[in-house]
Amino acid sequence: MADEYKNHYDAVIIGSGFGGSVMAYRLAEAGLHVCVLERGKEYAPGDFPRSPNKMKKNFWDPDNKLYGMFDIWSFRDIGAVVSSGLGGGSLIYANVLIRKDEKWFVKEEGGEYWPVNRQQLDPHYDRVEKMLNAQKYPFDHPPYNSTSKTQALQDAAQELELDWYLPNLAVTFANDGKKPIPGEHIQEKQRNLHDRDRYTCRLCGECDIGCNYGSKNTLDYNYLTAAKAQGAELKTLSKVKYFEPNDGGGYKIHYIHFDPEGATSEHIVTANQLILAAGSLGSTYLLLKSQAKGFFPNLSQQIGTHFSGNGDLINFAIEANREIEGSYGPVITSTIRMPDELDGGEGRGFYLQDAGYPGFINWTVDIAQAPGNIKGQLLFILRWLCASIKKTGLVDSNFSEEISQLVFGTKEFNFSTTMLPLLGMGRDIPDGIMKLRQDKKSNYRLDVSQNIKNDLPFFQRLRNTMKAVASKLGAKYLDNPLWFLRRTIAAHPLGGCPMGRNKEEGVVDSYGEVFDYPGFFIADGSVMPGSVGPNPSLTIAALSDRFAERVIENHQKQAN
Repeated sequence: MADEYKNHYDAVIIGSGFGGSVMAYRLAEAGLHVCVLERGKEYAPGDFPRSPNKMKKNFWDPDNKLYGMFDIWSFRDIGAVVSSGLGGGSLIYANVLIRKDEKWFVKEEGGEYWPVNRQQLDPHYDRVEKMLNAQKYPFDHPPYNSTSKTQALQDAAQELELDWYLPNLAVTFANDGKKPIPGEHIQEKQRNLHDRDRYTCRLCGECDIGCNYGSKNTLDYNYLTAAKAQGAELKTLSKVKYFEPNDGGGYKIHYIHFDPEGATSEHIVTANQLILAAGSLGSTYLLLKSQAKGFFPNLSQQIGTHFSGNGDLINFAIEANREIEGSYGPVITSTIRMPDELDGGEGRGFYLQDAGYPGFINWTVDIAQAPGNIKGQLLFILRWLCASIKKTGLVDSNFSEEISQLVFGTKEFNFSTTMLPLLGMGRDIPDGIMKLRQDKKSNYRLDVSQNIKNDLPFFQRLRNTMKAVASKLGAKYLDNPLWFLRRTIAAHPLGGCPMGRNKEEGVVDSYGEVFDYPGFFIADGSVMPGSVGPNPSLTIAALSDRFAERVIENHQKQAN
């Protein structure tokens, strides 16, 4: 039986990603009594797993007692990778902070219509960039200027006469006013909530699997630390089941708490205002499930619409005629911007970025490419046995080279150093639909359908640019195998609870408040009526910063 906690808050926030964390800080700063419910765990520096056995358990599947960071969703036309943990998607994203292009705020009657514009969001972009301590990759300083992947993408862009630049990154390369040096102690203005030391970027390429040095300016080091200091309660391992309007006003939230041993307990909290920030997939699923239970009967019929994968596509340039070292540096260091037909280009615009990977992946890739020489191994073993039997010793007592060839063979290990993953994203068509389906056990499951055929011209133009970049690097172009199945993997799923000017056009208004349900807000990627184009994290955070103003305004009206 549910243990109905008598906890009541001015605001309860579901999720601690770029929407939830920003909201938590802004509301706590304004004096609201705030509770954040995060399904995942807290990760301090050094907590992110690296061994195969621990990585195996680093997935989110509570039905099988897995409470890890990676949550993999698979649907008919698209798959998605999202994060579970305090800080949400910031734990596994590639740090890039790019503002949505001014002319990409589409206002298409009857289709993708953005009820906000760049001018309205710019002050919020400014505030978020400052809070996340945005820094550009210091490409003009050694040893950063030896990053071959950055130079490779720049060289290819220059030959193709494309717009290349270094975007802002949420990574600390240097302390304020100091020269960037890998591995320096970070001087924090406010001690982080983990009470652990942090160090400047060590260029290890492990951003997407969790930074064990605290170099990434993930949301737990800034917004959540500041929110907690202002009195916000952060409840981890707390998975929301559903929520409902409360009799007499406000909202009631039902959630499960997982203890470290895997036991569960059910709880209820209430709030004057509810902020749903569980991500595009999580928020849409929770809202649809709550609606299926009979709550929110007046919800807009736009629920589940405008799904977009943000045009995500990752392919590869391999066996280049130059050294690239894709594992050196943060995961992404630079970007190419391809204009849209809205601002002088052809077709739908996109961004193309160098995509790195952890350095230890090089071992797996290269050893698979170059196994040791069997004949050489046998000859070495025979010589060793012969010398041992005769007890005469080897002629050459230094056998380092022979051991090297025994383990690694004679082939050069250059596959990984000549490979560059290419990450593309852009303005795809937001025509995906999200619905609930019941499985054989009558459990609700989320289903997403997206017709990739409508986006083929966009993806073909993106692939052609990738091929051109690979060609300029003297490399072979390699498509992701999923492409041939007409499936994509979205690292940036968006939509499902789109903004609109009215209930017929969207689920929420331009301040994230759900139509017909005062005090109920949605603040994450689900509110996008279309793709962002570039990496969407900064835009999600900026929108949440804007939405917070309305939540605070509502609170002040209630107080008076």
